[in-house]
Amino acid sequence: MAGLNLLPWRAKEREQKKKQFFAMVGGVAIASVVGVFGWHLYMQHLVTTQIERNQTLEQEITFLDKRIEEIKNLEGMRTALLERMKIIENLQSTRPSIVHLFDEMVNALPKGLYLVHLQQEGTALHLQGKAESYARVSSYMNRLDASSWFSSSNLNVISNSNGGKDGQLQLRDFKLDVNQLLTEGEDAANKDGNTKNKAEQGARK
Repeated sequence: MAGLNLLPWRAKEREQKKKQFFAMVGGVAIASVVGVFGWHLYMQHLVTTQIERNQTLEQEITFLDKRIEEIKNLEGMRTALLERMKIIENLQSTRPSIVHLFDEMVNALPKGLYLVHLQQEGTALHLQGKAESYARVSSYMNRLDASSWFSSSNLNVISNSNGGKDGQLQLRDFKLDVNQLLTEGEDAANKDGNTKNKAEQGARK
């Protein structure tokens, strides 16, 4: 029986299998590259989408912060307005008392004494005036203390005036402090006014 030479066929088969193997490896490599690239694009899309969402949320948060600040400002303005309205109401309720206060102060003036300046700080009244003698000043202080509207008069300064001339009476300059006695409504108005002043001073700081 004649022998068959199978070497060329086997070589061809090995070559074909080798080509198939390399083709398969190449296909897997290409598929892997395509898969990795596709996954990269997908992840990049997710990141881009999340960044856009974050930007949108930041814009909304900024808008809400502005609205909250506006609301706080409105609440502050409302509180300040209510406080001013309360002070005005208290002042209106004490207006007759203020008129009576000045009437009492003027009615207590003795002859030979007059006022040139008056300053009020809370319940403290600072008076400046001229008098013919120390006795006139003492009489005025006694009258103020005897009034139901004043208390604790205190003489700070008394000195000879520079306005005297030959043949004219020498006047004396004086400065005294006296406390105003407040009614219930006046006391509330004074406390509200002091509270408002302290709040304004704190805001300036």
